[in-house]
Amino acid sequence: MRKIFRAAAWGASALLVLALVAGGALYIASQRRLDRTWTVAGHALTVPTDSLAVVRGQHVARAISKCIDCHREDLGGGQFIDVPLMARLYASNLTRGKGGVGGTYTDLDWERAIRHGVRRDGTSLLFMPALEFQFLNDDDLGALIAYLKSLPPVDRARKPNSVGPIGRALMLKGDLALIPAERIDHLHHAAAVPMSVSAEYGHYLSEVGGCTGCHGDHLSGGHIPGTPPDWKAAANLTPTGIGHYTEEDFFRALREGIRPPGTPLDSLMPFRNTKHMTDDEIRSLWLFLRTVPARAYGGR
Repeated sequence: MRKIFRAAAWGASALLVLALVAGGALYIASQRRLDRTWTVAGHALTVPTDSLAVVRGQHVARAISKCIDCHREDLGGGQFIDVPLMARLYASNLTRGKGGVGGTYTDLDWERAIRHGVRRDGTSLLFMPALEFQFLNDDDLGALIAYLKSLPPVDRARKPNSVGPIGRALMLKGDLALIPAERIDHLHHAAAVPMSVSAEYGHYLSEVGGCTGCHGDHLSGGHIPGTPPDWKAAANLTPTGIGHYTEEDFFRALREGIRPPGTPLDSLMPFRNTKHMTDDEIRSLWLFLRTVPARAYGGR
C-alpha cells in the first residue's frame, strides 16, 4: 500500500512540475509578445480646428467608431473587460485631465494610437480596434482628433491592465486579437472615400464601424474569437442571414434595436450608437450589405 501511495505522490508531483513548466513557458512566450515595441513612423495629417470639424469628430466617436463603448461617455476611460482568467483591461482616459493622455499626445501620437494601435513608447495598445480604425480616412481621423483635443478634462487614472492564463493561451494560439499592432500593415495608408449615399461609402462605414470585428471579414457571423463558449454569437449579415430585411427593417434595427418581426436585437449589438447615424450613413450601409455575397452562417 505504501508503494502505491508513493507512486501516486510521485505521479502527482510530476504532473505539478509539468504544469508549472508549461505555465512558465506560456507566461514567458506571451509576455515577450506583450512587451514587444513597434517603430511606426505614422502619417502626418492636418487636424482642423473649426467647430464643424469638432462636431463631425464627435459624430465619428459616438455613432461610427463607437469610442464611447470602451472609453465611456465622457471619454475619461475605465474598465471594459473584467474576466480575470481572460483579462482585466482598462481603456485610457483620452482627456487632458489627471491621468489622461490628451494633454501629452501630439497629432502624430493620436494617429499612431488610433490607426496603428501603438503607444508613445512603442508598445501595443491592448484590444484597441485599430484593425478597423486603420481604414479611417484623413478627413474623419482629423475630425476625430480635433474632437478629442476639445474634450473637457476628466480626472481619472487608468489602472494597470492584466492578461490571464486563458487570454494568454488564446493569444498565442491566434484566436484572440489582443495585440492589434501585430496584425496591421503599418505601411498602409487609408484611401479617401467620398461621403455619399453609396455601397462604397457603406463598405467604408462597415470597416471603421467595427462590423467585421464581431461579424467576421465575410460578415457571416458565428462565434466571436476569444469570447467564452457561452458568449452570444454574431449574426450573419449576408443575404443568407438578413436577405429578408427590407430597408425599413434595417433602419429600425439600427435605430431601435428591433428586428423583424418585432423581436429585440441582442444588447451586444451597439444600436445605442448606430441610432445616431445619419439616414445617408444607414442607407449606404444597407446598400453595401446588399452587395455582400451570401455565405453560410459561421463562415466568418
